[in-house]
Amino acid sequence: MIRFLLRRLILKNRELIFREAQHFQGFLDLMFKQRNTNLPWTKEEKEQIKNYLKRLSLYVPILIIFVLPGGSLMLPILAEILDRRKTRRNPPASMKE
Repeated sequence: MIRFLLRRLILKNRELIFREAQHFQGFLDLMFKQRNTNLPWTKEEKEQIKNYLKRLSLYVPILIIFVLPGGSLMLPILAEILDRRKTRRNPPASMKE
């Protein structure tokens, strides 16, 4: 239920999120790192993502959920919702090892 509501609200604001996120150098690369490479985010990367989301939440208030305590557990859900591809990328062979 919550995931469905969250998905609907984020999809409704997806273009605004992408338009504003383009102003933050490296945010989208960092946001999709886990989906593109199958490597987990480091603690520092999660903090950096949270800082970006704090700024983005000024434009899209629903994103404040991901900044609250425990919100980092839902970051993969946000990346999944924002990802425009139908399937995940296969990581390069050098990253599989």
